[in-house]
Amino acid sequence: MEQWGSSPWGGEHAGSIGMVAPADQTWGLLIIRPVETHWTSRYFPMIEETTTVPEQVQAELTPLARVLDEPSAPFAGVLTPASFSSSTAELEALCTAAGVYDLGFLARFRISGEDRVRWLNGMITNTVKDLEPGQHNYTFLLNAQGRIQGDGTVYALPEALLFSTDESQAARVAAHLDRFIIMDDVELVREPGWTALGLTGPEAGALLLRAGVLKDAPLPGSFVEQDGLLVARSLVGPVDQFVLWVEASGVAALWQRLLAAGAAPCGSQAVESLRVLAGIPRYGVDIEEKTLAQETGQMHALHFNKGCYLGQEIVERIRSRATVHRGIRVFRLSGELPPVGTALYSAAKPETAVGELTSITSVTAPIAVLTPGIYALGTVRTEAVATASSSLTYAGGSAEALLHAPLQNV
Repeated sequence: MEQWGSSPWGGEHAGSIGMVAPADQTWGLLIIRPVETHWTSRYFPMIEETTTVPEQVQAELTPLARVLDEPSAPFAGVLTPASFSSSTAELEALCTAAGVYDLGFLARFRISGEDRVRWLNGMITNTVKDLEPGQHNYTFLLNAQGRIQGDGTVYALPEALLFSTDESQAARVAAHLDRFIIMDDVELVREPGWTALGLTGPEAGALLLRAGVLKDAPLPGSFVEQDGLLVARSLVGPVDQFVLWVEASGVAALWQRLLAAGAAPCGSQAVESLRVLAGIPRYGVDIEEKTLAQETGQMHALHFNKGCYLGQEIVERIRSRATVHRGIRVFRLSGELPPVGTALYSAAKPETAVGELTSITSVTAPIAVLTPGIYALGTVRTEAVATASSSLTYAGGSAEALLHAPLQNV
């Protein structure tokens, strides 16, 4: 297990990447990397521990943002609308009705070749060989030390696999995967002509049918292809969530079609608030390159009977010990609204930081089961929140570690 130095929560990591989520602010972002459109097989570097990616480039407008007359802000490596009305109204739509939003920050790759299933199954933490055509799952990519190098979603097609990830990590993920295409019949190709919309809320499934987008909604964890669209339904989350993949040239028409059916337009601020309240960490914000898989709490990204894969030894070692030294938790804050990167302290050792806040949102009005207040995701030492009476503080207030995400019971 990792041994921390004298200042594990400071240095270049604290506040170097992240976002804030109060309704009156714009999200800050992150790491922006250029994306190549094609990768080919190269010699596997046996000793190299890091992946070299191209130099940073300026974020670009998403295909949807290019046609909307709305202000855009940086998010996950792109420029996308931050809000359309108010973050509170948009969050309410996502929690109680149906909201549509831009997922143009997602990059999509096609993986083909006879060895694609065996090869990718050995590269990620979730199963590929057990996916039937029309199924998808969320997964991590690890290095040999078990540290998370990226995350994404795998879609199983009859003759290929699709892999999607955030634009902010797309180049790094592609370079990481390409290093391990040695003598395999595998081709990894970027598909830049595709983009995506998200549709979330308890009425989302019915709205898709009402809009005529689908004849039947897919089951959770599955997707359907119809009329040039790929529509996937998430397996986890507090409310129903769909991802609609569409050719970039058709995204504006699909957007208008969903609005006409009753979906509320939502920006990245409200979507990020929903993520924090659902307790879902984001790579590059809450999850770092040094994070271990079990520290995230996202156990649906792991499959323990799939066979060997890169980093499996560390995952299994942690599983056998049934413990991690730190983890990502959801907090309710009392006090001032802190900036991202704010350190957490315990009453037992008030002079030593035991964690930091990585995502923060402010709920200003009652929504569904939500009580107004400040909520956050953060990484914290396990022993600091071992009991229900554990007391944490930060500069300007106190932090209560919640057993369940605020939106779990929506």
